Amino acid sequence: MIIVMKPKTEQAEIDKIKRRISELGCEIHESRGVNYLIFGLVGNTNVIDPDTFLANEGVEKVIHVQEPYKMANRLFHPEDTIVKIGDRQIGGEKFAVIAGPCSVESEEQITVIAESIKLSGAGFLRGGAYKPRSSPYSFQGLGEDGLELLKIAREKTGLPIVSELMSTEHLERFVEDVDVIQIGARNMQNFELLKEIGKVNKPIILKRGLSSTIEELLLAAEYILAQGNTQVVLCERGIRTFENYTRNTLDLSAIPVIKRLSHLPVIVDPSHAGGLWWLVEPMAKAAMVVGADGVMIEVHNDPAKAKCDGQQSIKPEKFSNLMNSLRELAKIEKRTI
Repeated sequence: MIIVMKPKTEQAEIDKIKRRISELGCEIHESRGVNYLIFGLVGNTNVIDPDTFLANEGVEKVIHVQEPYKMANRLFHPEDTIVKIGDRQIGGEKFAVIAGPCSVESEEQITVIAESIKLSGAGFLRGGAYKPRSSPYSFQGLGEDGLELLKIAREKTGLPIVSELMSTEHLERFVEDVDVIQIGARNMQNFELLKEIGKVNKPIILKRGLSSTIEELLLAAEYILAQGNTQVVLCERGIRTFENYTRNTLDLSAIPVIKRLSHLPVIVDPSHAGGLWWLVEPMAKAAMVVGADGVMIEVHNDPAKAKCDGQQSIKPEKFSNLMNSLRELAKIEKRTI
């Protein structure tokens, strides 16, 4: 349920409404703009009579929220959420570019890539320290050593680092060392993990599951938001369909749909979606056109020898060309990079 207050309502009237909400056993999530004030009620609202609030002079209207996700719902938060990471942000007019290798392999590899993507204009460095792989015999990442190498690259370039968390076992270390925690597609519905990251003050990138609907993605985000962490960025990375030419099928329609349903920023991962390096540029451009808040690109200095996802990684020089193309496109779309 949502209570929309009339503009310029006296504070005493507002406080009275809030007390009444609490008495009814509901939690209040307040959204305040220049010309509006909205109270989102979370709890058992089915037994609440709307007339209870409409009788108050300060109440404009009462809206029942039909969708099962509440805090992620745009009705609760009409303005777009902007997630800030230091002097950078994801959301708003700025188009965020996150780039780097699928996995950290060595100090030279990660620092060379970090320096090159920064020169090209990337705002964030991505790199996997712990890697969830389909086969137990595939490279699983360098673990804590990988995090240390990411920190070295950050120190040399100033780029905030994005890395994937797979288990609550490593949460404390990630909170300390990583600027943005990524929850991968395979863990989108790991609800205990989502609850725990909801308790920390750290930006989260939540990737859409392999076969998950948009509503399931928003409900996964709700687990994080419900625990108090409002710094959530959604990521469309392709879903599993009957087509097997590409690694996944990039669902670009999800971007405007999510924008309509939710206030959370949403980015696109064209590398994992297509699984082929030559698809990255056109899909990244398409992501900007449909309204995405950014892209996550896999970049490797020697894809042929990459320990993970070399076939979908682009070389630094191709990344530079992509950035130039995105800048030109951004002028048309009235965005900045």
